[in-house]
Amino acid sequence: MQFRPALTQMKPYAPGEQPPPGKFIKLNTNENPYPPPPAVIHAITEAASGPLNRYPDPMSTSFRRAAAEALGLPGPEWVLAGNGSDEILTLLVRGFVGEGQSLRLPSPSYILYRTLADIQGASWEQVEFDEDWRLPAEFSQSRDDLRLVLLPNPNSPSGTVVPPAEIESIANSLACPLVVDEAYADFAEENCLDLVQRNEHILVTRTLSKSYALAGIRFGFLVAQPQIIAELTKIKDSYNCDAISIAAATAAMQSQAWLDENVAKVNQTRSRLASELAGLGFDVVPSQANFVWCTHPSGQHRAIYEFLKTNQILVRYMDFGDWGDGLRISVGTDEQIDACLLMIQRALTQLPGNTQR
Repeated sequence: MQFRPALTQMKPYAPGEQPPPGKFIKLNTNENPYPPPPAVIHAITEAASGPLNRYPDPMSTSFRRAAAEALGLPGPEWVLAGNGSDEILTLLVRGFVGEGQSLRLPSPSYILYRTLADIQGASWEQVEFDEDWRLPAEFSQSRDDLRLVLLPNPNSPSGTVVPPAEIESIANSLACPLVVDEAYADFAEENCLDLVQRNEHILVTRTLSKSYALAGIRFGFLVAQPQIIAELTKIKDSYNCDAISIAAATAAMQSQAWLDENVAKVNQTRSRLASELAGLGFDVVPSQANFVWCTHPSGQHRAIYEFLKTNQILVRYMDFGDWGDGLRISVGTDEQIDACLLMIQRALTQLPGNTQR
């Protein structure tokens, strides 16, 4: 059977490990460790008792209205809902990047961007962050075949942030749209929503998987000027969000007090995790997301990862080739982080040449 060459030649995206519930402490896929807002559970129950024999609202109108109100946007026409922010990213690449054209991304960052380009038969180019996780000038350079630039902010795996003023400057230097992927923005000090209203070339993607604890629901959205939303609506699936997910997402966006409390709790644990990892000799990058990126002078990150996995704790080991490797650890509950730190300390005592005995 003959598939498109772009499909047969591409490397598939590999998501984080998802073991059966209850067997592991999961600190590998940046999920929120706490249950979602109580209003979400109530909304799901009501939706499940509703007319599931009917198709859902194709435009997720209730969610778009709730999101516009919660985020201070001019109206729901500035929002496009999707089946996770990954679907939104797929629509953006499909809408702006044709076969033989190019998109740009920083590195190390979210490698799904490359997969989306490969599916299109498009090319992609990576621009490496500096050692202090700043973007070099070449990231802002325009080019005739460049149709889209993707920037995760906060970035994964580092958790670092490019300031909004710098992002606006980058957008003004480009002739194509700049997508700011704000999957972790609720945990950060700043975001780029205000820039969207000033510049039609700046588009912001968000997800409810992280800060709203709805990874199992699969719901994300785009914030962009209405003319952009209208064009992308042409290529989305007719009913891309189901009735239960729309109800859950709407209730989540109406739970801003819960969000503030949850973010404060996660960020407090993040600070403690970073501090205690530093105390164990790790180099920890200051993070504004719900995870931390750390490296150890021993360089034995895979061995530490394997030791933790053997002891039923999952973190993310990531190897970026010439850039180097390290561990990305999601922020869990305080009890989960205590268990993880204890096992990391035990792992370090077993490394050859280690002095922490």
